[in-house]
Amino acid sequence: MTLSMYQAAVPVFVRALGNLADVLKKGEEHARSKEVSDEVLLQTRLIPDMLPLVRQVQIACDMGVRGTARLAGVEPMSFEDNETTLAQVYSRIERAIEYINTFKPEQLDGSEGRSIVLKMRTGEMTFDGQAYLLGFVIPNLFFHCTTAYNLLRKAGVGIGKTDFIGAA
Repeated sequence: MTLSMYQAAVPVFVRALGNLADVLKKGEEHARSKEVSDEVLLQTRLIPDMLPLVRQVQIACDMGVRGTARLAGVEPMSFEDNETTLAQVYSRIERAIEYINTFKPEQLDGSEGRSIVLKMRTGEMTFDGQAYLLGFVIPNLFFHCTTAYNLLRKAGVGIGKTDFIGAA
């Protein structure tokens, strides 16, 4: 049995974003116990020139949403990047997961060879669908989920690898 593009994308994205929401909820519990506001937690950074927690979550959601849509050959939905509370961050994750789940296998399967061109601030990047999924979207999604996890750990949240990976 072969692994389809849909199987390699949609369930992976949904699980990663769901696990991200779960670690954020543990972060919220910890912050509340320490009387730390949503704003302070969401603006936590590892170092001054790194993006804050809220931006890590936004980018993780964008990777899943845009990755799925581009593989399906449709224009991705967009978010305003204006979340200032944990409730808004959870809503964004939920909307991202709902959107990703609207795609059907037949929309992504066969997209391995689809040309995908991204306009980046450093210039254009061109991929075939498989390289885009495996070499760009998945690594970026997990980079930003991992960075969010690490920011929560830095804030003192008692989470571990099992929380990041989630239940099987």
